[in-house]
Amino acid sequence: MSNKEQYVAAIDIGTTKIVAIVGKKNENGKIEILGLSKALSKGVKRGVVLNIEETVNAIQTTVDDVQKRSGIMFSEVFVGIAGQHIKSMKNRGYITRENYEDEIKKEEVFRLIEDMHKIHIDIGEEIIHVIPQNFIVDNETGVKSPIGMCGRRLEANFHIVIGQVAAAKNIEKCVRKANLEVRDMILEPLASSDAVLTEDEKEAGVVLVDIGGGTTDVAVYYDNIIRHTAVIPLGGNVVTKDIKEGCAILQRFAEQLKIQYGSALGDIAPEDKVVSIPGISGRDPKEISFRSLAYIIQSRMEEIIDFVNFEIQNSGYADKLAAGVVITGGGAMLKHLPQLMKFKTAMDVRIGYPNEHLAGTSKAEINQPMYATSVGLIMKGFEYLETYKQSFSAGTQEEFVRPLHRDVIEEEAEKEVPAFTDEDEDAEPLPGRMSITDKIKAMMKTMFEVEDQTIN
Repeated sequence: MSNKEQYVAAIDIGTTKIVAIVGKKNENGKIEILGLSKALSKGVKRGVVLNIEETVNAIQTTVDDVQKRSGIMFSEVFVGIAGQHIKSMKNRGYITRENYEDEIKKEEVFRLIEDMHKIHIDIGEEIIHVIPQNFIVDNETGVKSPIGMCGRRLEANFHIVIGQVAAAKNIEKCVRKANLEVRDMILEPLASSDAVLTEDEKEAGVVLVDIGGGTTDVAVYYDNIIRHTAVIPLGGNVVTKDIKEGCAILQRFAEQLKIQYGSALGDIAPEDKVVSIPGISGRDPKEISFRSLAYIIQSRMEEIIDFVNFEIQNSGYADKLAAGVVITGGGAMLKHLPQLMKFKTAMDVRIGYPNEHLAGTSKAEINQPMYATSVGLIMKGFEYLETYKQSFSAGTQEEFVRPLHRDVIEEEAEKEVPAFTDEDEDAEPLPGRMSITDKIKAMMKTMFEVEDQTIN
């Protein structure tokens, strides 16, 4: 591999699994996944880190494995953030201009966005993303790019994503204890959306439903703009728990039942088919009917879909979503779930696979709904680098991951790694990591650079 190639590494810290992934862009702009590794996640519940040590061990295991598989050593990663602490809000800001005859400049839009980072939020919370939705110049509404227009009053509507400082700090602490640095934290529904949604769907109006192990992420798009995000504190694990308690069996057998024989529609499950589950500690085996199992699953999935419906209504775009619903994540593979979702939402439903932007020999292996967030984090990583590359300070232009031969990796692994200390928590961020102000300035540089496009 050429040293001029740019690579991106990411870590998806989920409730059921932790995935480390590294990829590059080919000459056609497609993503090639060079390595992927996953490990069981035991220290995370509903997207929140509860056990630092177990989470660090899982991260370290996956990172070591993916570096050996890919031949790429990396020191910085993009990390997904979700969890029940995430919430979103809408806000409007405005500035009054001194001279309405002067053209609106990028700096003025930058001021408007920067002001959103100063709004009042609860103690212990921080703003993760500020996403402009549309602008208003005097009485002209629905403006996507106000640069170059004239007017006295410049307003904008914003979608603001907020999370708990402690939750973000714990994720960053786990990554740093694994001897890595966090280049940026990305809201997981946004990453998944990039991986599985098409531009046509985003324009027509669509709901992304990412069903993970501990949470279900929701993102609503309309007219190519993110309109609403939410994290529902229910996922595939509660289904497994219901099967375990309803059938009085062990957790591992409940998970196997769900994956191999489960269905989200009880009425069409065969009543005459049963599966035998080994008894606990030598006791007699249990026989569980497919229909009973399906009704347990359907009951819990209907509850999750009801929450999704609430978020769709709460978005204010329920009657504008022509492309319907796209479900992804590990929970999307549950048999007959699209049919149940279609019945409950009265919308078209499809399963989202992250194949839209993938290329290379590993495409078939990675093209699964459970890896949608991981692939999306790689895509967001490249978007980040493209957007902010000219704003990195001098001396940080070098790539933060580099290709190495496997024997070199083994040599580096033998070197002593400095231990993580509490003092590291207050250390200055790496030069490559930018302040909020620098990020916004860089975003403004590319946000309104409109290229001529033709309709194919």
